[in-house]
Amino acid sequence: MTATRVPRARWRGRSVLVRAVRLWRTRAPRTFTEKVRYKMLRDHRQLVVTFADKAAVRDHVATLGHADLLPRAHAVLDDPDGLLDLDLPDSYVVKPTHGSGAAVVVSPDAPADAVLPRPEWGWVYAHVRPGAAHQAVLRDIAAAWTSKLYGRGPNEEWAYSQIPPRVIVEEKLTGPAGGIPDDYKFFVFHGTCRYVQVDTGRFDTRTQDFYDAGWQHLPLSGGPAWADPPKEAPDRLREMVAIAEDLAADTDFVRVDLYLLPERIVFGELTSYPAGGHSPFHPDEWNAVFGSHWTVPRRYVETSSRPNVPARVPAPRP
Repeated sequence: MTATRVPRARWRGRSVLVRAVRLWRTRAPRTFTEKVRYKMLRDHRQLVVTFADKAAVRDHVATLGHADLLPRAHAVLDDPDGLLDLDLPDSYVVKPTHGSGAAVVVSPDAPADAVLPRPEWGWVYAHVRPGAAHQAVLRDIAAAWTSKLYGRGPNEEWAYSQIPPRVIVEEKLTGPAGGIPDDYKFFVFHGTCRYVQVDTGRFDTRTQDFYDAGWQHLPLSGGPAWADPPKEAPDRLREMVAIAEDLAADTDFVRVDLYLLPERIVFGELTSYPAGGHSPFHPDEWNAVFGSHWTVPRRYVETSSRPNVPARVPAPRP
């Protein structure tokens, strides 16, 4: 198969002047979103690229001893044309390895009238039945993904600009009620989980709730409505927190996304740039509260504390 060329960023993504201005503006971050933007501009370690690459992160997770958490991969394709040759089951997920916010979920429990998005729509989610998942159209959607640069280049979400665009096909996860499982997002600062975001009903009635590490519901909204009533703590919460902290132990901040299925915990992704540094906080004071747990280092250094894994970036002393 032919390797896909990495698309070039637009001029703002490559401009030295734009970079200098943004470095100046982010020199003294205080809130969570300010620190995410600080990290986007300054943390150029290979580790961050590995986190962002949906194929490479699988090897990283396995290296740390958590191969049992990985969803089954049907294929990782350099060329989207490879989708035409796959013998796929009734349920699976197709997504790009070099971006976020895009996936086609195929399963018999999708709405009967759901159709595939048009390829030019780009970074979108869709949930369709097998009969609507025409592989030629899936190929066209994947080809559109691989022609795009996610994150708009090195002056914004830098890590994505370093990932060769590919396509990954994974198993479709099923929650206890048979639909898409709840998404547990663990905010880990300097190796310690402080907050958990829970997203439910991505293709239905979506809810989003935030909890502290002791599972106290926070009076915080990121946009979607709260679940009513709030969810009880999952029975494997301690185990999931321990997994999240282990996967995040080598960096100053990363959000670890996990799924809890009836029979197992499944790895989702490692996110260094939630919402590209523009996460909504309502009320806004929570932006500073989240940021208070994170002391960004003056300089990010690639070192090694575990075999084949760059070392943790500790919080600098005050």
